[in-house]
Amino acid sequence: QCCVMFCHLYEYHYVNEEKTWTEAQQYCRENHTDLATVSDMEGLKRLLNKSPAMTEAWIGLYNQTDGIRRWYWSLPKVEFIEDETEWNNNEPNDLNTENCGSLLKSLKWNDISCRRRGHFLCYDRNTSEKFYLIKQEKTWFEAQSYCRENHTDLPSGLDQLQGERLKNVLSSTDDKFVFMGLFRDSRRWSDGSSFSFRHWSKEFNDEQYNSGQCAMTVFDDEGRWKTENCAVRKPFICYDKLILIKKNKTWEEALYYCRHHHHDLVTITNLDEQRWVQEKAKKASTDYVWMGLRYTCTLDFWYWVRGEVVSYKNWAPDGLMDDCDMSGAMETGGQH
Repeated sequence: QCCVMFCHLYEYHYVNEEKTWTEAQQYCRENHTDLATVSDMEGLKRLLNKSPAMTEAWIGLYNQTDGIRRWYWSLPKVEFIEDETEWNNNEPNDLNTENCGSLLKSLKWNDISCRRRGHFLCYDRNTSEKFYLIKQEKTWFEAQSYCRENHTDLPSGLDQLQGERLKNVLSSTDDKFVFMGLFRDSRRWSDGSSFSFRHWSKEFNDEQYNSGQCAMTVFDDEGRWKTENCAVRKPFICYDKLILIKKNKTWEEALYYCRHHHHDLVTITNLDEQRWVQEKAKKASTDYVWMGLRYTCTLDFWYWVRGEVVSYKNWAPDGLMDDCDMSGAMETGGQH
């Protein structure tokens, strides 16, 4: 039987008490995990699915006081890598605040005002065509909404923004600049997540950089986000990310239990997650707690069952055995 287990979940909790954003953050960290983080459209649907008797509520997105803007891709889980870019000469130049990316017919990139209207590309992972040139005049935020509603998203990442097929698609427009899925802002998630997902209202003004602004979701059909002074008192949404299941099970039984009742066995990809999980592990009744870590004999490597690469590691000195029937567990004491 061996071990109790950590189940990974993403459960939202609506708190109908009016607090400032900072007070809401403190409440969520003390009673749950943190203020709500939303990583993709599926997560947004889950957040809106249990729409409570409130019209709007704080979520965990806020503007940094340092105001440092970073580039992100619109398509969730596509990471922007500084060394993998195709900027045109002297770009990005941020002329009069340019926070969105556009594509030239040469497939070189320019930064451009998100408020400018122009043609745009949509990416669709479910069709053979993949790229669609939409010859409608829209702002970047309107274009993003259109692509998410009718296709998958704006094209994002170097892999999607290369190739002769894309050049052929662009050849039919007279516009010099065509919007793609690149944007930059200074906002961060309260829990430290690097998720690029944003769902702003179509009237959102990306040029307003007020460090006292926090994000809230509006409970209507689309659940779009707006910014508000962080000192205003509102209801808020917390989330839970992890639960300790105090049942002794084998690893396979634990995996089935978590997937059936919650989401999956827990994944740890960085030091912050390690510290957070090990605090919870101290409450376990067994010497070890199962995680979603597994060894594959066929391919000869360790992997997380949710698909992440094992980049962060914290093996005990004698704790690593590459064997066919091995799974990963965390020590509940010592160095975890």
